Amino acid sequence: MPSNIQPYKDLHPRIHPEAFVHPDAVIIGDVTIGPRASIWPGCVLRGDQGSIEIGAETSIQDGTIIHATRGLSVTRVGARVTCGHRVVLHGCTIADDCLIGMGSVVMDLAEVGQFCVVGAAALVPVRMRVPDRSMVVGVPGKVRRTISDEEIDRLIRHGHAEYLRLQDEYRRGFTDG
Repeated sequence: MPSNIQPYKDLHPRIHPEAFVHPDAVIIGDVTIGPRASIWPGCVLRGDQGSIEIGAETSIQDGTIIHATRGLSVTRVGARVTCGHRVVLHGCTIADDCLIGMGSVVMDLAEVGQFCVVGAAALVPVRMRVPDRSMVVGVPGKVRRTISDEEIDRLIRHGHAEYLRLQDEYRRGFTDG
């Protein structure tokens, strides 16, 4: 097991063979990473207080921290989610096909529905429920409006496709020459 991927007590990370974990990311304990998911430099996924699940084709970008609170919460991130740089996800649930903007924080027991955008630097507070197709901005986060089909394509699907392409480039770069 690489030194950046570590067990915690008897809890071992489970990383799909088609997932990409950058060598400068740290994965500890009860963490499951799905196929074609990507974990970028400086990320810490620490499954020592509660489990962490990362769905297929989800991108966890540079400097993101994912954790939970023992006895209270676990962290579940669905498929095709893009988590921007420096996001903090703590004991929350993110449904499929979301964009979590750079520097945002999603707290314990919060639930973000499908096709949502959490704006950069937003704070989704404890126990907040974000309905499907919502845009959340501000501190504390407030649902501002419904996301259009065009925004789903431009903001969510485009970023998802770009990070699938990028992880393939990085994978080749780390294995070539």
